[in-house]
Amino acid sequence: MGGQGGAPFILLTLTGERSFTYNLGVEIREARLRARVSEIARFYAEKGRMPSFSEIGEMAGLRSKNAVSKLVTRLKELKIIEKDEKGRLIPGSLSSPVKVLGTVEAGWPSPAEEELLDTLSLDELLIQNREATFMLKVTGDSMSGAGILPGDMVLVDRHLTAKSGDIIIAEVDGQWTMKYLKKRGESVSLLPANPSYGPIRPKSELKIAGVVTAVIRKYK
Repeated sequence: MGGQGGAPFILLTLTGERSFTYNLGVEIREARLRARVSEIARFYAEKGRMPSFSEIGEMAGLRSKNAVSKLVTRLKELKIIEKDEKGRLIPGSLSSPVKVLGTVEAGWPSPAEEELLDTLSLDELLIQNREATFMLKVTGDSMSGAGILPGDMVLVDRHLTAKSGDIIIAEVDGQWTMKYLKKRGESVSLLPANPSYGPIRPKSELKIAGVVTAVIRKYK
């Protein structure tokens, strides 16, 4: 038999002529699962990382590791989350695509109509190597001329080979910084994008942690 909208259910007959639909428990479980997925998605959006198993248990109200493991397995089966080669949780369909509704003129105003051109996952747009990418919050204004401001988030790919002209995250003589990389022969220097700061030339050690691939800024 079918329920409303063609949804299947099982009709059980009790004593007398009373009956009830057995799909109520399924609906409750699905609603609970949707709520838990929403919590995980909110955590990912706010923190820029996937929650740990213990954090998932806390959000879902699950005390036992076994229950959390079953939830994670279910989410993997649904392709909502995945695991990388090191076993760490990464978003699957949890990172929902966004509608692309055309283009906008940034010069002189022009007529525009809303048109669904495509859907686009921000992860797919911004991240080339998911397992090698991490996010940092910017402090300081030495890269303001490059459009990177305090409070912005930058995506960093640690597998890319840094080239002259790239913006990099580096440890210079024990201090971490974000600057333009400039190479000239054997000489290496790090350049700011703000005239208030001078170039940095490593005295003893330079470790490049990764190349900045994207900047994320929230206005509201």
